[in-house]
Amino acid sequence: MVPTSRGPTRNRALVLHIPVTLLASASSFFSTPATAQEPVELQDIVVTADHPSLASAAVPPIKQKYQLPQTSQSATAATIAEKINIIDTEDSVKYFPSLFVRKRNYGDTQPTLATRTWGVNSSARSLVYADDLLLSALIANNNTLGAPRWGLVSPEAIDRVDFLYGPFAAAYPGNSMGGVLQITTRMPDKPIAVLSQNEAFQTFNRYGTKDTYRTDQTNVVIGNRSGDFSWFITGNYQNSYSQPLSFITSATFPKNTTGGFAALNKLGAPANVLGAGGLLHSEMANISGKFAYDITSWLQMTYQIGFWSNHTNSSVQTYLRDDTGAATFAGQSSFANNNYTLTEQHLSNALSFKTHTGGVFDWDLSVSNYYFLYDSQKSPYGVTATGAGFTTNGKIARLDGTNWINGDFNGIWRPMGPGSEHEISFGLHADRYFLTNPTYASSVWNSDAESSNSLYTNSRGTTVTKAIWAQDAWRLAQNVKFTLGGRLEQWQAFGGLNLATNATSAGVITSTTIQNQPSLDAVRFSPKVSLNWAPSAEWDITGSFGQAYRFPTVTELYQIVATGATFSVPNPDLRPENVLSEELAIVRKFDSGHVRLSLFNENVSDAIIAQTSFLGVSQTPTTFTMNVDAIRNSGVELAAQKDHFIFDEVDAFGSVTYVDSRILQDAGWASSTGTTVVGKHVPYVPDWRVTAGVTYHPTPNWALTAAMRYSGKQYSTLDNTDVVPQVFGAFDSFIVADVRAQYKLSDQTWINLGIDNINNDKYTLYHPFPGRTFTFGARVQF
Repeated sequence: MVPTSRGPTRNRALVLHIPVTLLASASSFFSTPATAQEPVELQDIVVTADHPSLASAAVPPIKQKYQLPQTSQSATAATIAEKINIIDTEDSVKYFPSLFVRKRNYGDTQPTLATRTWGVNSSARSLVYADDLLLSALIANNNTLGAPRWGLVSPEAIDRVDFLYGPFAAAYPGNSMGGVLQITTRMPDKPIAVLSQNEAFQTFNRYGTKDTYRTDQTNVVIGNRSGDFSWFITGNYQNSYSQPLSFITSATFPKNTTGGFAALNKLGAPANVLGAGGLLHSEMANISGKFAYDITSWLQMTYQIGFWSNHTNSSVQTYLRDDTGAATFAGQSSFANNNYTLTEQHLSNALSFKTHTGGVFDWDLSVSNYYFLYDSQKSPYGVTATGAGFTTNGKIARLDGTNWINGDFNGIWRPMGPGSEHEISFGLHADRYFLTNPTYASSVWNSDAESSNSLYTNSRGTTVTKAIWAQDAWRLAQNVKFTLGGRLEQWQAFGGLNLATNATSAGVITSTTIQNQPSLDAVRFSPKVSLNWAPSAEWDITGSFGQAYRFPTVTELYQIVATGATFSVPNPDLRPENVLSEELAIVRKFDSGHVRLSLFNENVSDAIIAQTSFLGVSQTPTTFTMNVDAIRNSGVELAAQKDHFIFDEVDAFGSVTYVDSRILQDAGWASSTGTTVVGKHVPYVPDWRVTAGVTYHPTPNWALTAAMRYSGKQYSTLDNTDVVPQVFGAFDSFIVADVRAQYKLSDQTWINLGIDNINNDKYTLYHPFPGRTFTFGARVQF
């Protein structure tokens, strides 16, 4: 199912041979002798253990409900609490095979999810749900505005997390090409009250910045069930300080200054480090409520509401000194780009009606929306000519009114009753995403004013998608299941408007251009097919094929970004991505564990890829988006988990993923230096990813975990010319080791100590990532 590589056949054969051999070896090592088996009926396998395990959770409820064919990985709340230094909700998938969360600091508002075949800037190439609420911000496909809204879910609200790999289910749109993460939140059946406190201290030392950065987090939970009504309320407050998220660089050192550090950028050009930027102090709060009412014994209504707020101050540090020894910005405007205040207040709502008869027919209806009530970022326009001051005038970037809404109706028809040969699921979907993003000129940037009569930029636009889907899970025999499905989608983009200006170095607008962008529309059909065979109780083999279309997001089409540390240029002529994806998954189950080998291949036409270039003497990072004719991601993933590994007190887990990611064709590529892109690696996709960990239980109350994560080299340019590592803007390979100790005072009360990045690997994924971080937590449930 994996086509021949562009590289040497011998190397590919070797890569495939190694995991196949390991699968056979592992299955024989972990397994116990089995007696002869009759052909078995396909069913959900539940693995139980005396203590929680990263991979021994039951089949994901969403996968079981709709008979979804994808490979999956799961973790329960107990597993997460025991094995992971969890501060933010996204930490829960830290050790899942092939996944990586781009979390730059505690309280990060931009942690995107990287999957098997897509990297850290592909927020719209995976889906993240919390129950019926879509956390993915499909208004963008980047690592800023497009990051999932993790902050709406308190870590204490998590009941379990499940990840489904690949676009093989018709129930999901083409954004599932990377996979679907389903977070299931808790709902009590008796009175519950929880209080937890987490602390983290990060040590950081790069260039001229050496400091310790602290995070404090408080979680409160209350809930109960009374008759047919149940409720669950969570509150979360986090106060955090971050390491520098950027460095101010220049091709030359400013005249009449000392200090700074000679350095290169990722392309090998001079990019001397003049100071640090993006030193964030964030205060973030979230309160959410989940309310359920059993209308009948088989129909339940659930309402969820969440309010999230964030106030962040971003400051800078200059390494430069003038002739008198005083700190100075030396007229470098990039210091101003990294100095800002950001205030956000967002609201989410979700309402659903669901039946659970388990009979001939079940259905559910859900609608959710996410609304930017208030969103304002204020920054100075520039720096003073001398000294370390900022100009009085500045910019105000607003996102108030940006919003999206999703609606779904899904049905399950079992024509011959429960357990019959056919189980047919189907559904209707509609969504709308609206962007409004003006940037105003301000005479006093840090005043209370929120707008003015002058605009530097403005971006507006809307996308609408409507879809109908159906799937038949057909049991051909007791141990063979064939799944066939399809999804028909109609997409539109309209109302696109861009306003851009030219301005003097002092911020005085000299000209304005307004462009009404043309409307776009497309209709696409995506077939899905999967065949599952369980030759025995120990073995499970699934082959899947799925086509998917990812439509351009509003921001890819229309958003101009000219504030903060990065500038973005939209492309209103983008075409939808066309994805053909395949997977062959072989699973060997054994007592308290399993080994899985997945061979996967993905061919994408018109891939929408963004890349960042550093322009001008000031090295301003600017992002461009374009369609690339054809790319291919082929690879192999080996994942294993075993409770009672060698000794009863030890659990082990691990995974290895290799991806050969190549650009096959790009007729539109043009290079002033003569570089080519055909045969080069697709940006942001590392070749290797590895996770591994062990947990030791010396007593029933203690759990001691050691784990590691590795990621290989990745590029951020289409022509792979960014070869200089360990500099601002680079994408480094890294290996990070973590440890955690949990002591349980009772099943629901514990304390924990941990260290993330204990080896203090100083790696950069465009931004400098955290150094060694010490964590402490305590939890009590009443």
